[in-house]
Amino acid sequence: MRVWIDLANSPHVPLFDAVARRLREDGHDVLLTARDHAQTLALSRSAWPAVRVVGGESPPGRLAKGVTLAGRALALRRFAQQERPDVALSHGSYAQIVAARSARVSVVAMMDYEHQPANHLSFRLASRIVVPEVFPDAALRRSGAQPRKILRYTGFKEELYLAEFAPNEGVLDELHVERANVLAVLRPPPEGALYHRMTNERFEQLAAQAGNDDRVDAIVLPRTAAQAERYAAAGFNIPERPIADGRSLLAFADLVIGAGGTMNREAALLGTPTYTVFAGRLAAVDTELIRLGLLYDVRTAGRVEFAKKQSYLRTTSRARADAIYGVVVEALTTATHHR
Repeated sequence: MRVWIDLANSPHVPLFDAVARRLREDGHDVLLTARDHAQTLALSRSAWPAVRVVGGESPPGRLAKGVTLAGRALALRRFAQQERPDVALSHGSYAQIVAARSARVSVVAMMDYEHQPANHLSFRLASRIVVPEVFPDAALRRSGAQPRKILRYTGFKEELYLAEFAPNEGVLDELHVERANVLAVLRPPPEGALYHRMTNERFEQLAAQAGNDDRVDAIVLPRTAAQAERYAAAGFNIPERPIADGRSLLAFADLVIGAGGTMNREAALLGTPTYTVFAGRLAAVDTELIRLGLLYDVRTAGRVEFAKKQSYLRTTSRARADAIYGVVVEALTTATHHR
């Protein structure tokens, strides 16, 4: 198959790094496009120097976002017409989904957040929809997903690329981390996203607590330049450039406080005490991690332990990763027969 993968946001890079590598090992041709948004392009180029750049930052406001998405969809449609892929694959790249369908290319849409408003678009246009086992049936129905399109996998999409991961302590040297201190990694909220339109006072409260504790080395991983500037001015340790090996930092951290989704799940699956303060509607995958005791819900209350953790303990497996990859390949293969 000739598979076209679009990287619309930073978390897509490690996920599709694993998928693209395995697809190529299996003899498939893989095309890659990326949006110059947040750390997406820098991380993409670290994995694939020749990635094609299409589109940029998304402005605030629904109307402006819609105009930007339409412009990117047109550019991606031209790409599809030139390269003629058999199937398009993404984790919520709505511009790619629209572009692919208009260019008569089959679409596989992955998603693990049931409260994303744009699911109404992608689930209706997709040839195949790949979701985790815990994704609610009611949410699929509300978003127009036809049962014949749906394929489910057991576990969490992050397991696909964490299974073979081995942490490297070099990231701690790069960030000048004092090993004797408690290492706290903080991920701010996705300000401006359609699914997250509110401030997060709880994150700010816990960030201030970490920043005022002399025993704690608090590293903030900002999503935007504005966040980087704001938290640097408050005295937090801010990486000078996007960390290509962010998983190693999460693995060696003593705790993670996250106001988003993917990084929380990565840290929790790597065995690091992880606290969610996500201000939006919690995803079913996060609720499942809380049920398993791998993620702690401190969104409104609860104590955060600023202490050295006992050990590094990964909870992922190669067998689980193979199974998730198998579902993705099944979706790609069957999608090409349903243009």
